[in-house]
Amino acid sequence: MTRGVRSMERAVRRLEAVAEWSGRAVAWLLLGVVLVTFGVVVARKLFDLGSIAVQDSILYLHALVFLLGAAYTLKHEGHVRVDIFYQKFGPRGRAAVDLFGVLCLLLPVCGFIFWSSWGYVAESWRLHEGSRDVGGLPGVFLLKSAILVMPALLAVQGLAQALRAALVLRGHPEETPPPADGEPEV
Repeated sequence: MTRGVRSMERAVRRLEAVAEWSGRAVAWLLLGVVLVTFGVVVARKLFDLGSIAVQDSILYLHALVFLLGAAYTLKHEGHVRVDIFYQKFGPRGRAAVDLFGVLCLLLPVCGFIFWSSWGYVAESWRLHEGSRDVGGLPGVFLLKSAILVMPALLAVQGLAQALRAALVLRGHPEETPPPADGEPEV
């Protein structure tokens, strides 16, 4: 195996580690959504209590789960794929489709989302936007920042997939092997 191939495989592992880490962090947000929602229901039904800030926190957590979990979902092939032909292709055919999809679809869409959202998020930061509801959570501008993080995370995972597809097209195994002895796992 050439040095360049090993470097590409290490790069793939490092890039995919970003999506893996973000996905595992988001899993804890899901626990937060469940616990806070349960608390809201109990407080409302048993004690006739409610809080707009707590309601906002459920919305914030839910939004973060979707925005920050997209790259993890992409890494684990959880997004919808129309694979009428894809499933019939061999590894090189699938790699070619994956490479085309990343370079011609995913990365341009990520760039467009980032570019078109920049002003929206910047204005929110300029205003230090908070909840529109009295008693709601401040920091809407922080939540809106995740709109920019999402395409960045997707682009990183897309780059990992493009490199993996390039390896397959160069005749290397579809699966990147685990790190060699002495090489740190990222």
